[in-house]
Amino acid sequence: MPKKVSREFIDELPKAELHVHLEGTLEPELKLKLAKKNHIDIGQTTIEDVEESYHYDDLASFLAVYYPGMAVLQTEEDFYELAITYLHHAAADGVRHVEMFFDPQAHLVRGIPLHTVVDGFYQACVDARAFDIDAHLIMCFLRDMSALSASDLLQQAQPFRNKILGIGLDSDEHHNPPLKFAQPFSAAIAQGYRITMHADVDQVDSIEHIKQALEIINVERLDHGTNIVEDQDLVDWVNDIHLGLTSCPLSNDFISGDLKGKEIIELLNEGVKVSVNSDDPAYFGGYIADNYEALAAEYKLKPQQIVQLARNSFETSWISDKQKAIYLQQIDDFVEDFE
Repeated sequence: MPKKVSREFIDELPKAELHVHLEGTLEPELKLKLAKKNHIDIGQTTIEDVEESYHYDDLASFLAVYYPGMAVLQTEEDFYELAITYLHHAAADGVRHVEMFFDPQAHLVRGIPLHTVVDGFYQACVDARAFDIDAHLIMCFLRDMSALSASDLLQQAQPFRNKILGIGLDSDEHHNPPLKFAQPFSAAIAQGYRITMHADVDQVDSIEHIKQALEIINVERLDHGTNIVEDQDLVDWVNDIHLGLTSCPLSNDFISGDLKGKEIIELLNEGVKVSVNSDDPAYFGGYIADNYEALAAEYKLKPQQIVQLARNSFETSWISDKQKAIYLQQIDDFVEDFE
């Protein structure tokens, strides 16, 4: 174990990523390339133009930039290129296993068939095995659309059941509580999907939404979820059932002006299985290693804490106990050999 955290240590440490939106990995270069290829006018012609448009200070203002950018994604090859580009970046950051969100409803409303989205993303998962990443897909319902729309999406996804690991819930949380989606999530559980749900930071009714996610939806993970520190009973409950929280420091900083490192450390010290992830790295200025580094630098994390965050990422992933043991041993071997 090194005496202090270095970028080299972070980059090479085996880790899982459990909270990354594929559409949020659309870098300005690829956005411009696909816009040109598909003859889409996005109102920007240079990387600087695109970067200049990335100004937001809350969830709603971010989503107002995020969704229009998806217009450049038109073909199966586009979705493949988006995902495989992210996966190569993740590999360079030491990611060995990843469970990636995608938002089909945002593409269906644009007239893009579901098979175009799923097949493109899934082929990237298959091809990532060649560079030692185990990649899986989590299909998200958009919470600012109706529960009926979510149920319809679940029905449309049946032919792709073997390509989709889990179901999530994302987008604008305001006035869109977990309870709204109780029926489609119940149906998803009955179909054998793994279940997670966003509990975005510092939202109206954050604690109530977390309670609904745990009590009514029976989620297996909470995405973000650090507001849970406001209720010790919830912290104890999450700890007792070993439920994971997927924190994203850099996006926290963009949306709330705070990495939420104090909360992450508090949860870590209490034994909660919190992990570090990148969320929408193309929009928030950093991939997973950047998030580890920002958190470590701002809060002077010790190598042991960084290692525990990485262990938590595998322990709360949706892989077999056998696979988890292999990855956890890789962490132990890396730490022992690192110089």
